[in-house]
Amino acid sequence: MASRAERAEEAPPAGSGPLGALYRELSRFPRVTYASVGVGFAACGAAAECLPLYTEWCQPDLGRRQKLHFSRQYILHHNSRAIVSVTPVGVPAEIRDQLLIRMSPTGMHKAVFTHHLEMGQKQEVIEVWSKSGRVRSINLTALDKHGRVYTDEQFGCFAWSSSETQILYVAERRRPKRQPLFPQSRSPPGEEPGETRKEEHFVYYDNWGEALSDKSFPVLCLVNVETSEVSVLEGIPGHISPGQALWSPDDKGILFVGWWHEPFRLGLNACSNRRSALFLFDLSESSCELLSSDSEAVSSPRLSPDGTRLLYLECPVFGPHRQCLKLQMLNWQTKLTSTVVDIVRTATSGFFGIYSGALPLLCWAADNHRVLLSTPQRSRKELLVVDTELGSVKAVTEGTPEGSWTLLGIQQDLLVVSCSSPNCPPSLKVGVLPPAGCELELQWTSVEEASELPDMEWKILTVHPPMTEDNQYTGQAFEALLLTPRGNKRGEKTFPLIVSPHGGPHAVFDACWRPKMASLCQLGFAVLMVNYRGSLGFGQASIESLISHVGVQDVEDTQLAVKLALRTEPLDPDRIALLGGSHGGFVCCHLIARYPEMYKACVVRSPVINMATLLGTSDIPDWRYAVLGLPYCFERIPTEEDLIAMLLCSPIIHAAKVHTPLLMYVGAKDRRVSPYQALEYYRVLRARGIPVQLLWYPEENHAVSGVEAEADVFMNSAQWIMHYLSKEADSESQQPAEK
Repeated sequence: MASRAERAEEAPPAGSGPLGALYRELSRFPRVTYASVGVGFAACGAAAECLPLYTEWCQPDLGRRQKLHFSRQYILHHNSRAIVSVTPVGVPAEIRDQLLIRMSPTGMHKAVFTHHLEMGQKQEVIEVWSKSGRVRSINLTALDKHGRVYTDEQFGCFAWSSSETQILYVAERRRPKRQPLFPQSRSPPGEEPGETRKEEHFVYYDNWGEALSDKSFPVLCLVNVETSEVSVLEGIPGHISPGQALWSPDDKGILFVGWWHEPFRLGLNACSNRRSALFLFDLSESSCELLSSDSEAVSSPRLSPDGTRLLYLECPVFGPHRQCLKLQMLNWQTKLTSTVVDIVRTATSGFFGIYSGALPLLCWAADNHRVLLSTPQRSRKELLVVDTELGSVKAVTEGTPEGSWTLLGIQQDLLVVSCSSPNCPPSLKVGVLPPAGCELELQWTSVEEASELPDMEWKILTVHPPMTEDNQYTGQAFEALLLTPRGNKRGEKTFPLIVSPHGGPHAVFDACWRPKMASLCQLGFAVLMVNYRGSLGFGQASIESLISHVGVQDVEDTQLAVKLALRTEPLDPDRIALLGGSHGGFVCCHLIARYPEMYKACVVRSPVINMATLLGTSDIPDWRYAVLGLPYCFERIPTEEDLIAMLLCSPIIHAAKVHTPLLMYVGAKDRRVSPYQALEYYRVLRARGIPVQLLWYPEENHAVSGVEAEADVFMNSAQWIMHYLSKEADSESQQPAEK
């Protein structure tokens, strides 16, 4: 007879049956990724002005195993006070190889960064289009002035000068071409065989870590669209990496964020606490001026339409990787900086602070003193209006049925937003910003409407942890999102429950559409998404409360949320599973050790298993110290006490208590949490005869978000949970594991 571990591996493979059909159905809803409003025009015989709206969307193409990108266009009929109507133009068109797009300030030109294939080689090209067609095609690869162009949101930019003669972008610094160690042809004159080459084959180049491993030395570049000349800006300090660049008001300089990369780079993805500052590069002098503090972390510089004010986000260096942020404003004439919105430790007047990873590229109102942004406010993502003169903040979407609002941009006081809920896919809406003081009167017009799925509903549960003496933050409430099937198709009195603490740990489950969670709910599960103390959106004090309490507070908070849900909702206490990624996987692995009888199945992605061994393999070693409440410096060497403390916080030391069947999946290219963390746990549990399986995706990184991998993960995870929450698995668990 096969052992329990062997029977787990013999479970039916993920396929394209009912699970595949369900996943395909709920993955078909696209999300909008970009929106741009063009220059208005008057239609013949129409009382309203017409504004063109261009949008780009994304959804998984399961057949081709890649993401499908396509565009949709509309005409907005606008009477200066409101959108009268929306008219779709044509049909959606697929976008191929287009990586960046930007309209010029007058709307007369469009710049596109794309890829071409020539003689089997990929060529990076900037194209310039006007109403008459393509007017310029500039092959950057052939010019060979720099390496690959950056298209990521961390460094990348693609900005027109106000004169519309130049385009600014970021690329990797050009490196000398590699020469073979033993060339077959004769050595060039003056060079002897074996002479040192300009670049060694195997020299290590430091990079910016997870999801940015191909980015080491960014440089700012300009292309002249009239002459097709490309220039790389020289004179930027050698100890910083520039990015997020934009033109100064007079086109005489370049504003950019510079990240310190000495003595070495720490992971930057999802880490807003890296030392950085705002700089102004003078194009005539080829010199840099520091515009902000050089001892903080800054991001998202945004210039007002009249060029008089510069907004940016700021937070302290080190400590929690994502924190509550300051909104700072620089007066361009005086170069004086003031704080518009300060860090919020605890909520005041219902405002919990700013946590956005980035401000929208277009966030200023036409009056040059109001700014719009979207950010988590507890478990909802709200749209806020900030008056930079008064310092006031209003949530204009508070109380709406949608749980998540994302601002795509504001142009000519026309707002374009995407909104969704856990039971409703994304919709696209537009609205006209009312005059100052009347923002709560904002009315929305649907451009693309999505309907709620009729057989599921959601709510927010508030959890009040008990007071304890060892943590000054214990009185803080936190929340959990509960997604449940509506009604009971199977005639059962209670629903099986899947509990999911988020990763981060300083992240948040906002009330948005998540196809995988909706799919699990369609399968008949209730899903509890826990925003334990330390989550974003609840104030800086909540974030700091997790420091020195990781592995305890986050774990017990999740358990408290489960107990509350079991007391107040129709849930089956004998059928509960866990699902979590990264730090959420860390929490899940603690829970199955502490409460082995409660959780019947567990699925984790890229879990943190052993913090002591992770210290030397992660791109963010500083976080290992931050969780213990210890200061970090680049030259710090771990002590015996440090390693012991890290080990004691880790799930690996509780592995002997685990009986819950566990499925883990990892990306082999993960730089944030080494995949060998999961392998270490897998071997320990397998040796103990626990049902355990490890899915290894060779081309995936920490997120394991490739189209094929994501589909495979969902179907394997669903099958694992359904199997071990079934009555058959209950009877199997009564049998002793065979030796």
